[in-house]
Amino acid sequence: MPRALLSVYDKTGIIEFATSLHNCGWTLVSSGGTATAIAATGLPVTDVADITGLAPILDHRVVTLHPKVHGGILADRDNADHVAEMKLHGIEGLDLVVVNLYPFSSNPSIELIDIGGPAMVRAAAKNYAHVGVVVDTADYEDVIEMVEGGFFTIDARRRLAQKAFRITSSYDAAIASWMAEETSDREDATVPPILTLVAERAEVLRYGENPHQTGARYRLPGVESWWDAAVQLNGKEMSYLNVLDTEAAWQLVSRFDQPAAVIVKHANPCGVAIAATIFEAYTQAHGADPVSAFGGIVAVNGEVNADTARAISEIFTEVVVAPSFSADALEILCKKDNLRLIEGAAPFHSMAIDVRSIDGGLLVQSVDEVDEPLDDFTVVTERAPSDTEWSSLLLAWQTVAATWSNAIVLANGNTVVGIGGGQPNRVDAARLAISRAGERANGSVAASDAFFPFGDTVSALAAAGVTAISQPGGSVRDEESIAVANTHGIAMVFTGTRHFRH
Repeated sequence: MPRALLSVYDKTGIIEFATSLHNCGWTLVSSGGTATAIAATGLPVTDVADITGLAPILDHRVVTLHPKVHGGILADRDNADHVAEMKLHGIEGLDLVVVNLYPFSSNPSIELIDIGGPAMVRAAAKNYAHVGVVVDTADYEDVIEMVEGGFFTIDARRRLAQKAFRITSSYDAAIASWMAEETSDREDATVPPILTLVAERAEVLRYGENPHQTGARYRLPGVESWWDAAVQLNGKEMSYLNVLDTEAAWQLVSRFDQPAAVIVKHANPCGVAIAATIFEAYTQAHGADPVSAFGGIVAVNGEVNADTARAISEIFTEVVVAPSFSADALEILCKKDNLRLIEGAAPFHSMAIDVRSIDGGLLVQSVDEVDEPLDDFTVVTERAPSDTEWSSLLLAWQTVAATWSNAIVLANGNTVVGIGGGQPNRVDAARLAISRAGERANGSVAASDAFFPFGDTVSALAAAGVTAISQPGGSVRDEESIAVANTHGIAMVFTGTRHFRH
């Protein structure tokens, strides 16, 4: 008669699973709360303590760590010596191990570091040739179907074993990361000597960066993400670039407290505006650069109503992401079968680290947070910005930090009117931003993601009618830029922080 060991923290479906095994003629072995729950139904169940002869000790830290448990899991049934040793020591084989682990990721603590569970899971997975292992309640139905059909094959056990090792490696990675965070050396916590990363596939994407490439979105277990709460309401499957651009748009629009709209194309903002309503914010953002907005991603931080939906529907748009959509808006937008609508129910959550691949390894850094308070800005020119200019400077500063460097952003009032990014020099970035702004450059303010190495960029901005500039400062030629600004009556502030984005 086959034997199954059941020891689960999450008891969802375990009674039904145990009942099905019993009906198939399996002997049930269990421990702790799982054994109590099974016994309460009247099902016959053998407690692990009756097998080991040892009750749980050390506040249940040691329950299943015993040769009569692990010997029954690890024994090679095709090895005559193993079979003989099992008989010698009174060890009975276990044919199925059903374990899910303490929920460490949701509530990290020393007491939720599971020891016995992972040990049994790894043992069963190692011996998949003879033992099945189930670590996910979602697999109960399939396993029972296989057991009832009498075809619990070695291929099926191997797939379950592979999943088991993924789960335990993810579990260990979460513990290692938490211990790194708990260290007193915060810098070392961000860039530890050994970086443990385990990600689970959350979504297979339509394709990668190009149609001939494959792509997928992965999730870091236990890490809060707005994607987990997001729901796609309409449209085709997301592609790699759809996800990348949507992430960039949602990240930027989440920074604003007032109604705001952001339009992103190729991971760069091409329209950003703040207004009294979402409709006004969207129309102003789109009007800033309608050519670049074609085929872009739209993100707003408030509900999309019918007026906003009608305005969006007139333009070819890949993705619209918003906290919610009115019923009328959905009726309008869902007429476009390919338009992806993402309901982002949660704000953007910044990661602790930024990771990129390089040949043979990874580049890791702390995330660039754009949270400089106004009090940290230093006015370095004879004239200080007016209240209106300050407001526009902050909008431009937030936007330039989200733009590929070298970057210059022009804002006029509450609308970004010109963006120049991804240029090999800052003068070209300024010229690009000015050309996109056109007449709106006159009376605008500018933000630069890094310092001005020369006064030429300030001169170009002054010629376009820019009245105030924010930049990090720190160049050996800062005085040159300040002097040019004073000559033209431009107010200039140093933020003290650079925001390169490559």
